[in-house]
Amino acid sequence: MQNLETHLSKEILDSIRAALREDIGAGDVTTDSIVPLEARMKGKIIAKQDGVLAGLDVARAAYHLLDAEVKVESQVEEGAYVEEGQILAIVSGRARSLLTAERTALNFLGRMSGIATLTRQFVDAVSGTRAVILDTRKTAPGLRAVDKLAVRRGGGENHRIGLYDMILIKDNHIDFAGGLTEAVRRARASDNGLQIEVEARTLADVKTALDLGVERILLDNMSTTMMSEAVKMAAGRAKLEASGNVALETVRLIAETGVDFISIGALTHSAKVFDVSFDYVKE
Repeated sequence: MQNLETHLSKEILDSIRAALREDIGAGDVTTDSIVPLEARMKGKIIAKQDGVLAGLDVARAAYHLLDAEVKVESQVEEGAYVEEGQILAIVSGRARSLLTAERTALNFLGRMSGIATLTRQFVDAVSGTRAVILDTRKTAPGLRAVDKLAVRRGGGENHRIGLYDMILIKDNHIDFAGGLTEAVRRARASDNGLQIEVEARTLADVKTALDLGVERILLDNMSTTMMSEAVKMAAGRAKLEASGNVALETVRLIAETGVDFISIGALTHSAKVFDVSFDYVKE
């Protein structure tokens, strides 16, 4: 197999295989009826807008998982800013393979570049502050690894990958346990060694979390005035994360409160798909 992207995780490769199965099914009846079996072709993937590129390696893997002999020559580095009309990659090989894998490859490339583009806008908006832009678990089902890779390539960082790698005590956990103190006690009693973060809805919750020695506090839908007060209260004793309806218009004001992290679900659930196309090149 020619240079299959071994750096891509099993989760991403499994997502690509599932996408190919979903699209191809019993076969590409249009391509197979029009294009001779051994016909060859070349095409170019083109950006149809300005933005940040992410996912050419994932698109390449989509071609390679269908046909290992397809050649994909990247023209741009991952995470680079590209302009409308710019050639992103040259693709060549069996014509049937190029046409059959085209939509799957472009779907991944467009989704990932859209997420990376939006992420970069948020990262640029908080430049010069201490705030780190984080994603959330609000990802497309089955595409979490893909979506979170796109966030990293846009300059953001990942929060939890799933429910298994960090304890995040949210409002329903707190209410069920009968209070923040009891929820934290139960979490610590599990003795799994994972970092604990708690959701704070009020400044009183922040004080309680600090008194409990919690490592990280999520400031849920607080005003910037409340966030600034929480930063003063924490005085470096815990990392503070702002969350809830963060927009490009407000993220700078949030960052200037001094919080350590800003988590934004919109990075993955509301990013507009980046417009890319695949055009046949006559030779």
